[in-house]
Amino acid sequence: MAADAAEPPGTPQGDPGGFLAAFGVAIDPGLLELALTHRSWAYEHGGAPHNERLEFLGDSILGQAVTVKLYRDYPALNEGELAKRRAALVSTVALAEIARGLGLGDELRLGRGEELTGGREKDSILADTVEAIIGAVYLSTDPETTAGFVRQLIEPLLADPDRFTVSLDPKTLLQEEAAARGLPHPPYTTTGTGPDHDRRYTARVSVDGVTGTGVGTSKKGAELAAARDAVEQLRSAGRR
Repeated sequence: MAADAAEPPGTPQGDPGGFLAAFGVAIDPGLLELALTHRSWAYEHGGAPHNERLEFLGDSILGQAVTVKLYRDYPALNEGELAKRRAALVSTVALAEIARGLGLGDELRLGRGEELTGGREKDSILADTVEAIIGAVYLSTDPETTAGFVRQLIEPLLADPDRFTVSLDPKTLLQEEAAARGLPHPPYTTTGTGPDHDRRYTARVSVDGVTGTGVGTSKKGAELAAARDAVEQLRSAGRR
């Protein structure tokens, strides 16, 4: 991934992995490149490997590390409160916030379609990349180093005094809004269009007379956007 005039469009320039310097961890260069490679880039380059397997690994490691930290740091909280805090810390919105703080958007290898549609700023892509980076750290180091890396990543989130008073996960927040009205968890209707490498999803969710709509490159992203839209409508209508 070194800067080179021959690099294809969608390949970042500069010092790849420089964002890791502050954490004192070193990732195998090949794993780092893989973690930063979105499937849209891989599709345009002959089906090259991409970061989804690392994302799968990192998601599990992230959840465990956050769970252990919350369990140890908040001995007075019950299971429900611990679960809410964990959901806030590992949500797509939270991970995208971490990614932006690291400048990960500039490091990504994206296909032309994602470049043209603002992929470097999409919450879902940024969040997935954070998980892939965690997976790459795990494979390059050891479990304890990786857990420490995760703790450093979430430290700014924990330092925010409002972090747990307003959920970062719109779906969780919408569920809370529904429960406050005596309503069941709102169901989502999600449809997808386009080829596998450039699929777009549209989700809709209805609560108390309002319907939220969201679009994303994944079902999860579309549903989060729909939930956020529904919550905003409920609040603007004064239905809190």
